[in-house]
Amino acid sequence: MYSYALLEKGCYYLIQENEQAPVSLIKVNMESDSCMYVSRFGETAFLEWKRKTDSIFDIIELLDDNAVKKWESIYNDSEDTFNYEEDEE
Repeated sequence: MYSYALLEKGCYYLIQENEQAPVSLIKVNMESDSCMYVSRFGETAFLEWKRKTDSIFDIIELLDDNAVKKWESIYNDSEDTFNYEEDEE
């Protein structure tokens, strides 16, 4: 079992918070003495505070810069497509 305290600010991670949870992509935006402020990406992105002691079942992967750039390209393209469809109605 891991915790948020192991994650580094400014990095993107694929994690699984518990054994039954889906894989999530997160980015650590800032760190305080006892918490981490993270972005969680799914159908929509949202920000949340996590205690450093909050458990993580598995830290699957730390994404390197190339993987982040590829993901951003795909994610931004899909957001543009979604927004375009909304504008058509």
